[in-house]
Amino acid sequence: MVRRTVLRSAFAFAATLLLSTGADALLFRAYVSSDGNDANPCTLPQPCRLLPAALTAVADGGEIWMLDSANYNTATVTIGKSVSILAVPGAVGSVVAIGGPAISITAASLTIALRNLVIVPLPASGATYGVHMTGASALTIEGSLIANLPSDGVRVIGTGKIEIANTIIRNNGGSAVFLQNGASADISGTKLLNNENGVVTFSITVTTTRATVSDTIISGGNEGVFSYAEIAGGVARIFVTRCTIQNTSYALGSETAGVGTALIAVSNSMITNNINAWYQSGAGSVIRTLGNNHLTDNATSLGSLTTASLQ
Repeated sequence: MVRRTVLRSAFAFAATLLLSTGADALLFRAYVSSDGNDANPCTLPQPCRLLPAALTAVADGGEIWMLDSANYNTATVTIGKSVSILAVPGAVGSVVAIGGPAISITAASLTIALRNLVIVPLPASGATYGVHMTGASALTIEGSLIANLPSDGVRVIGTGKIEIANTIIRNNGGSAVFLQNGASADISGTKLLNNENGVVTFSITVTTTRATVSDTIISGGNEGVFSYAEIAGGVARIFVTRCTIQNTSYALGSETAGVGTALIAVSNSMITNNINAWYQSGAGSVIRTLGNNHLTDNATSLGSLTTASLQ
């Protein structure tokens, strides 16, 4: 209670940050806390309890602050406006997957940021994904933990864009990050640990699906990074630099159904202690090493590796 009081005093200036257009003005900054109430206006002195209430109260382009450690949802949180959602330093802002994804983004043209969150499933609840985005929006995930989901930690279908930085995604039953049909991702400074797969790009329509992975550790599971295309004109690419991929069945995987383009390009990285250093199969599939890679202590490999110089 003392900590909560200090936090509210420290942030008291923010209570005046309203979009001042009448009695029903939306907040630039809305607040939730473990002792809040959804009948409250979501201000600092009178915070709400759950994220849906705060999303209703906050203005497009605003912020939602979690003031202390608690779970802040009772069902899938659908985000339909541009917003930043963050837990204050030292707090565990939990969003739980219950009967579906923890967070769903279906609208287009939004700019959304998630910071310092913990996204986990409620056991035996029908949980699916941590974050599921099907809208053509831009999402940033920073300093968060996404863990123990029965399927993908982050799943993006369509032309949405995602940036993931300084985050841990671990022990998920699907891919840490799964991208399909035009999605793109930039992943940096992140740990992808003991997921079924690390980063996967799929193109099963005439789209380009792309990921860039830098300064990241991928450890455990089946595929470290994997690109797959199954239709003419479909392109799936992953670029890897300054990364470590270890203890997987297939560190680098590129496959097509005989049409399309699947590419893995890797530079300045350590590929070690995997069953297969790489797996390459199908016309149009390429695994390209750009130099300064250390492929060591892997049991074997399947298919061919293409050597290319850095430009």
